[in-house]
Amino acid sequence: MTILQRAATIAAMTFSLAGLLGNSAPGHATGIDRTTVSLTALANLNALSPQNVPQVAPAATPVAAVEKTAIEKTAPEQLAPAEEEEFDTLAQAVAAQDSAAADDALQCLAGAIYFESKGEPLTGQLAVAEVIINRAKSGRFPADVCAVVKQRGQFSFVRGGQIPTITKGASYRTAVAVAKVALASAWNSPADKALYFNTPDRRPSVRAIKVASIGNHVFYR
Repeated sequence: MTILQRAATIAAMTFSLAGLLGNSAPGHATGIDRTTVSLTALANLNALSPQNVPQVAPAATPVAAVEKTAIEKTAPEQLAPAEEEEFDTLAQAVAAQDSAAADDALQCLAGAIYFESKGEPLTGQLAVAEVIINRAKSGRFPADVCAVVKQRGQFSFVRGGQIPTITKGASYRTAVAVAKVALASAWNSPADKALYFNTPDRRPSVRAIKVASIGNHVFYR
C-alpha cells in the first residue's frame, strides 16, 4: 500500500468516525472503545502484504579469473633440472664431442692444441688448452682466446698474426674435441692454473713455478 493510499484511508476513517460521534447520543458515544478502533485501523494500515514488498535479489559477487603462474603453465617434464653429463675418463669426454668448430674461439683454441700438442696424450693437449684459457682470464694477457693465441711472440706457429691452414684430419678432430672439453670445463686439467708451457730443455723467460710435466711439455704458473 502506498503512502497516498494510506493517507486517503486515514482521512476516510476520520470522517466516518467524526460523523458517527456527531450523530450518536453522548451516552452512546462514550461507550465506544476508541482505543480498539484506532489500534485496529493503524495495524491494518501498517501491515504490508507480501506482494507489495519489493524483493531485492542479492548481488552476485564477481569472481576474478585466476591466472596460472608460469610454473603451473610449464609442462612437468620441463620442470626437471637439467643434468650435466659426467664421464669416467678424459677419453670418454673427448669422444662425446662432435668435430664441428662453430665459433672463432673454438677454432683458435683447436688450432693452438693442434700445432702445439698434436700427438701428445689427451691430458697434455688439455693442459695446453688450459694455459690459453687461463691467460684469457688472468688479466695479464689479452682477454679473449683468439687474442691470446695470436699475441705476438707467444706461439711460434702463428704467422703474421694468423693461424695457418689446417688439414681437417683425425688429429684436428681430436684437437676440436679437446677444445670443447676445456671450454666447457668438462674435465679437470692436471696443469691447473698454469700460464706457461715449454719443452723440458727450455724454461720460460719469466720467473715461474712448475705445475706439471706431461708428455713433452712442462707447465708453469
